[in-house]
Amino acid sequence: MPATLLVIEDNPANMELVRYLLTHRGHTVLMAVNGQEGLAVARSTLPALIVCDLQMPVLDGYQTLAALRADPHTAAIPVVAVTAFSMPNDRERVLTAGFDGYLSKPIEPELFVGQIEAYLPAALRGPAAG
Repeated sequence: MPATLLVIEDNPANMELVRYLLTHRGHTVLMAVNGQEGLAVARSTLPALIVCDLQMPVLDGYQTLAALRADPHTAAIPVVAVTAFSMPNDRERVLTAGFDGYLSKPIEPELFVGQIEAYLPAALRGPAAG
């Protein structure tokens, strides 16, 4: 059974690519263009997973994550950072901040859905690729 996923991303091209890949796999994709909007969507829909950019207007990814973790209704939702930050210490910084995962941009379309689905329970992953 596919999942409902929230993508928080301010770049329209990146948003469209991620939306396309995840919906093609059967998932329902909710979208937000900044952290504040993402918080509102997360609180109202409780998605199975959140994919979050780090550099965004209004609230950045770290501020968004802190607010999600502070809210008992959204605290347990897995949040995966997808970011252009790709220096050696960036992964550790992201994971130390409390993100459940880290993927660097540009994403690899042929690998992306599997990488994201690894953070979902098996029952919520799309059909086997092939």
